[in-house]
Amino acid sequence: MKRKKYTFLLLALLFVTQSCDDYLEEELISDVSSGTYYTTEAGLEDAVDATYSWLKRFYGPEIGFTMTTFGTDIFTNGSDGGHKRVNFYDQSFNATESYVNDMWRDWYRGINQANAVIGRSVDVEMDETQKTIWVAEARWLRAFYYYDVVRTYGDAHLSLDETIGVEVEANRTAASEIYAQAIIPDLEFAIANLPDTQDEYGRATKPAAEFLLGKVLLRRAQTSFAAGDDASRAETLFSNVINNYGFELLSDYADLWDINNQENSEIVWNLTIAKSLVDEGIDEEGHRGHLYFLMEYDVRRGMTRDIANGRPWKRFRPTPFLLGLWDRTVDARYDKGFKHVWFANREVSDERGNLAIGDTALFIPGPGRDIDWPQVRKDAAPYVVYTADDYTERIFPSMNKWIDPTRPGRQHVQGQRDVVLMRLADAYLLRAEARLLQNNTAGAADDINVVRTRAAVPGQETAMQITAGDVNMDFLLDERARELFGEHARWWDLTRTGKLVERVRLHNIEGGPNIQDFHVLRPIGQDQIDRTVGGYPQNPGYPQ
Repeated sequence: MKRKKYTFLLLALLFVTQSCDDYLEEELISDVSSGTYYTTEAGLEDAVDATYSWLKRFYGPEIGFTMTTFGTDIFTNGSDGGHKRVNFYDQSFNATESYVNDMWRDWYRGINQANAVIGRSVDVEMDETQKTIWVAEARWLRAFYYYDVVRTYGDAHLSLDETIGVEVEANRTAASEIYAQAIIPDLEFAIANLPDTQDEYGRATKPAAEFLLGKVLLRRAQTSFAAGDDASRAETLFSNVINNYGFELLSDYADLWDINNQENSEIVWNLTIAKSLVDEGIDEEGHRGHLYFLMEYDVRRGMTRDIANGRPWKRFRPTPFLLGLWDRTVDARYDKGFKHVWFANREVSDERGNLAIGDTALFIPGPGRDIDWPQVRKDAAPYVVYTADDYTERIFPSMNKWIDPTRPGRQHVQGQRDVVLMRLADAYLLRAEARLLQNNTAGAADDINVVRTRAAVPGQETAMQITAGDVNMDFLLDERARELFGEHARWWDLTRTGKLVERVRLHNIEGGPNIQDFHVLRPIGQDQIDRTVGGYPQNPGYPQ
């Protein structure tokens, strides 16, 4: 299938109404009218493509990783970066935090773009079947954006019509109504009208819509406004994804992170990133995950920064709790998701000895293996060994899921990986959660065991199996951490299941002392408050 290259179309900016006049003046270089172009077949297709583009402002750049990784039980802050307040939950995390303003703005830009597609499609003369598919894509995207809004901010502004011009009034609609009026109907329409597959890889499909609706219902099932059948409907939707479309788990967990194997059988839906666009700077964001989870290797003995090892921005450091979740004698996921050895890329001759290029320079044994490295053995090694006692905000086990050796230079920040947002292993774990909510612990254990069997060290598949008696929400969250660490999931996993405050207090030394019950929602950004006539209400707990 052809890959879809979603770019920021200049014409899409005609529909952006939230304080972007300067950008429009700088970038609008033609006199093409959206009122005429978007009502043509070619214009409608471009409008749909542009609706995808707003996802790329969150998923892949630092903002998305920060807001889903920081302030959780499995990652805390490294030494660098300007958004540690998101992890600290201190008083500086408030309406002025730039990321809470940026998320709100960009998600509503995506919503308004989707509204434009849906509304203007009525006047487009073209094949009705294809038009319906494009509208279904736009409604899937609108649901995606609204889902991100409500699971981040709770009650929020709801509009299902295109906004043209400056708008200074905004409503505050209950999250329950946004689910009922927008998210769920949009996804039901998408499921009814999207094809099982698309010729262009990266476009929305029926299984992607079923996956997303399953997640929506699973979250609503754990709210005060749940419908009685939310969990059972979610289970059915995830069963459809698992059983009906030919998706298969890869046999080796490591193969998921092979940059040459991105369009694999486990992927339900990826946000696609085109290498040519990021290398040429047309896509200014790309996938930047390769920057954030790395320790400061490049100033250590025998090492200098290179493309293969990545550019270490030292944002996200695994907590001791995360590092203790794997039993590495039976579970291979730590070994296949973290880096252990750095080979010298510069020669060294010093009091410790000589290092030639290609020799081991740095070694992290990792959890469960530190006992093999007492200080006397570390001192005698011809290379530097870091055990848990040596970990700091600069030195820590480095996640290698997003390493991108294809970048054109060692300083290049845009990566070309697709952003993994829906994969089959996650569908199994989400169905396990839906089954657990229905007290079907045996069924939940069956689903978890499918994922754990793939994760097993060869020969240890039986040892990795669990029973119904092992399954509760804490075990399931631990399993999700073992499988999905670093994949834009954790903060939302914890808020969905009502475990955020408890687990941050237990396992995040930096955030635990400050987190409060109201932190299950992010603050409404000051931009929205200031630009709304009469002000926009702030979420409870945050300063008005």
